[in-house]
Order: sequence, then C-alpha cells, then structure tokens
Amino acid sequence: MKIGFIGTGVMGHAIVGHLQKAGHELHVYNRTKAKTADLVAEGATWHDTPAQVAAASEIIFTMVGYPSDVEEVYYGPVGIFQSEISGKVLVDLTTSTPSLAEKIAKTASEKGASSLDAPVSGGDLGAKNATLTIMVGGDDATFNRVLPLFEIMGKSYALHGGPGKGQHTKMANQIMIAGTMTGMTEMLVYSRAAGLNQPKVIETLAGGSASNWSMENYGPRILKEDYSPGFFVKHFIKDLKIALDEAAKVGLDLPATTLAKDLYEKLADKGFQDDGTQALIKLWWS
Repeated sequence: MKIGFIGTGVMGHAIVGHLQKAGHELHVYNRTKAKTADLVAEGATWHDTPAQVAAASEIIFTMVGYPSDVEEVYYGPVGIFQSEISGKVLVDLTTSTPSLAEKIAKTASEKGASSLDAPVSGGDLGAKNATLTIMVGGDDATFNRVLPLFEIMGKSYALHGGPGKGQHTKMANQIMIAGTMTGMTEMLVYSRAAGLNQPKVIETLAGGSASNWSMENYGPRILKEDYSPGFFVKHFIKDLKIALDEAAKVGLDLPATTLAKDLYEKLADKGFQDDGTQALIKLWWS
C-alpha cells in the first residue's frame, strides 16, 4: 500500500519504521528534512510538500506538534487539500482540537475523501515497541480500511464515534495522565525525603493498587536523571489547555487538571519545555 506520513518526530519516526518493515511503500515529509534521512535510506520517498505526499499516497497520516501545525499541513498553500485526494483517507495522529478534526472531516468529504482523527497514547516507548493506544473518531468503513495499519503501530485501537470523538477520548486520557504524573512525582519527592530505597519503592508499589504506567515507565528514568522526551513538556501543556477548554465548553471545572497544567507551565517557565514530562520532578529536585 502507498502510505504518506507527514511529521517524523520522536513518535512518527518509529511508526514509519514499523510500516516500512511491514512492506508498505512510504512517502514522507517533515519540516526538518534531515530527520527523514535514515527512513529514506531504508526505502521511503522524500517529498518537498505535504501536497506532494498526498498526491503519491492512498492513505496519508499526519503527526505534528500543535493544532496550528495541523491547520497548516492540511489547509496551507502547499497543504494536503491542495492535492487531488478523491478516494483517499486522511488520518491525523496529532493530539489536536475536536473542532479542527470536525473541520478536516467536512473538507475531506467535500473533496471525495474520508478522514479519521486518531490521536495516540504511549509516548516514545509505545511508538518504538508498536504498543500505542489509538483513539479514533470517524466512520466504521474508514476505520476498518485503516485498521490493518493501526494493528502494525499499536496494540489497542477503538472507534469512539464520529469526527472529533477520537480527540475527545484523548482529552480524557490526558486528564487521567495529569493525575498519574503529579502523583508519581510527589510519591518520589516524599519517598526520598523519608529516606526510602526508591527503586524498591517503585517495585513494591507496582505490585499493588498504586500501580500505573507513569510510575513504572517514568519513575526509573527520573532515578537515572533521564529527562529525554518521550513526550515533550510543551506538548503536554498544549494538551491540558485543550482539555480544559473543552471542559469549560460543557460547564465543567477540573481543579486537579488545572493544577497539573499550572505546574507544567511553571516547569516550562524555568526553561524545561523541551524535556520529557517526567521532568516535573525538577520543580523539587535540582
């Protein structure tokens, strides 16, 4: 199958690799061309614009940083919608806004194409290990058409409703992650202050009701002082702002999520916006 992939960052790069190994023909574009060099060396075809990727592909994936980037990739002067896309499928893996997902679906339909909003969870490890959770909005027929590709890149994939519902599900995910990240961070701060053996604490807690993905995956990184980004602080702030904006639209106040957003903004203000989300511990530990 001819697959387009726009955005080969920390996660996108690994996903493209899995699709290549599965035997698909890859067409790629990234804002920084050098980040696609090894993928091209493995057989992917580089294109100068998203429109060119769309023209060469049957199914086009996008995975960029912010809703503004999504808007540019789809609606910009060299964007996907400048290409002939009738009969094709557009899949946005970016965590973006439900309203933009709905807009993309409407435009795609008007041009004879179909689309899915399919944000993912699992970070760099999930992408590298092909164990991502994929939350999808769209219609059944399009979901089933793309499902064999979702099976290559993830371990959990579900359709949650029409356009925008994948993004809403990802917001629910990020609200949950906000709690586990702050809880994991304060647990480590407390256990160190109490003079406990922290690797042993993580191992013990992982066997009980306190077990969670954030602690088991990010706790050991923190103890090794590894703050490399499985998921950037700046992108998590973006996600939490979207979640809080969507909550406000339906009259909800989410105080714990608001506090998490404020803490991460404080972390970014200290210059750690390009660290991984586990760097939250730096608010307590130098």
